[in-house]
Amino acid sequence: MNNTTTAEAVTAPYALILYYSRNGQTATMASQIARGVARVDGIDARIRAVPPVSPDTEASAPAVPDEGAPWCSKADLAGCAGLAIGSPTRFGNMAAPLKYFLDSTGDLWLSGAMAGKPAGAFTSTGSLHGGQETTLTSMMLPLLHHGMVICGLPYTEQALATTTTGGTPYGPSHWAGTDAQKPLSDDEKALCQAFGQRLATLALKLR
Repeated sequence: MNNTTTAEAVTAPYALILYYSRNGQTATMASQIARGVARVDGIDARIRAVPPVSPDTEASAPAVPDEGAPWCSKADLAGCAGLAIGSPTRFGNMAAPLKYFLDSTGDLWLSGAMAGKPAGAFTSTGSLHGGQETTLTSMMLPLLHHGMVICGLPYTEQALATTTTGGTPYGPSHWAGTDAQKPLSDDEKALCQAFGQRLATLALKLR
């Protein structure tokens, strides 16, 4: 029997899974991470995306996306108990749309709104050695500047030792193939879910 009241449901802590996805692979990883969060009682998963960066001076993305996760707001970010950020690799770094969004969070940095919360990163690359680890570690830099506590994947996760596709101790990763045709492997799914579960557990402990 569920005894949760409406007020409790509204104020339940949540782990924010924030991503940019070009071909859908990073979005699929976000869904797997949310499954891991769902394993932990007392915390919800909230999936949000960031829009592409407009090539002109006028905003061209719709206010509400036609499909996929809603766009992330500053309130989503400020209110989270834990944060996972995801992006495809762009020359060993995060894609411009995610960085553009993070670059707009100076007010949250100034107020210390994110300090002390756990956070980590996930990525997808076209080639197996296409900069997964440099992308993940570079994505951690703004998280550290916000005073967040970095969450990775420990080697107690067996899939780190058995994976022949993606998966790193710095966070979940996926080898998508040059045409983004490869689905997530079982090991990649397991590591995404383990990461979500670990992030949610830390969020409740640090809250």
